[in-house]
Amino acid sequence: MQLVAENITLERGGRPVVSALSFRVDAGNALVLTGPNGAGKSTLLRALAGYLRPAAGSVQVAGAGDDREPSEVCHFVGHLDGLKSHLTAAENLSFWATYLGGPADAGKSIAERVEEALEYFRLEALAEIPAGYLSAGQKRRLALARLAVAQRPLWLLDEPTVSLDVGSVGVLVGVIDEHLKAGGMAVIATHVPMALHAAATLQLGRAGVPA
Repeated sequence: MQLVAENITLERGGRPVVSALSFRVDAGNALVLTGPNGAGKSTLLRALAGYLRPAAGSVQVAGAGDDREPSEVCHFVGHLDGLKSHLTAAENLSFWATYLGGPADAGKSIAERVEEALEYFRLEALAEIPAGYLSAGQKRRLALARLAVAQRPLWLLDEPTVSLDVGSVGVLVGVIDEHLKAGGMAVIATHVPMALHAAATLQLGRAGVPA
C-alpha cells in the first residue's frame, strides 16, 4: 500500500497555500511535515484525508481498492480532540471503535480494543471518568487512543504532541512505530522532534512549497 500525492495545489480563500506538490509514502514509513505557521501543513493533512478537494492534482492510497476513498482508510486527528464530554473515556473509545472499525476489527471485540487502547495511552485509571473532567493532556491522550481501537493503514496527525508531557510523547512515538512496523503509514505535522525509526521529512515554506 502507498500514499500517492501528485502535483497537488491547495487554496485557502482563493489563494494558493500548497503549489504543485508531489510525494509518496510507502507502507512501513512516515512523513513528517515541518515549517512555519501558515505554511500549509494542516491544509495538506486535510486534503490527504479527503476533507478538502485540491484545486489541482490528486491524492490516492494505492492498494486500498479502487472504490475506497482516503477518508475510508485513514485516521485523522486534528487540533480538536473530537470527544463527547458527557461520555466516559471508555464510552468515547467505544463510540470511535464502532464508528471507525466495526464490531470485529482485528478479530477482537470492542471491549477488548477499548481496554487495550486505554492501557496503551495510560488511561486505564480514568476509564469511567467523563471526558469533560479530564485535563488537557488527558483529553489529548484520549483523542489519540482512537488510533488503537480500529485498524486503518494511514494515520494523519496534526500536531499530535500538543498538551502532552515528555512521557506521553514517548508513548505516542512507540505507538506510531508499532503501526509502521506492522506495515502502516503516517503523515505527521509537528514542531516537536519525534524519534521515529522510519521517517522522512518534508519542510514546507511560507508559500506552501518544499523549502
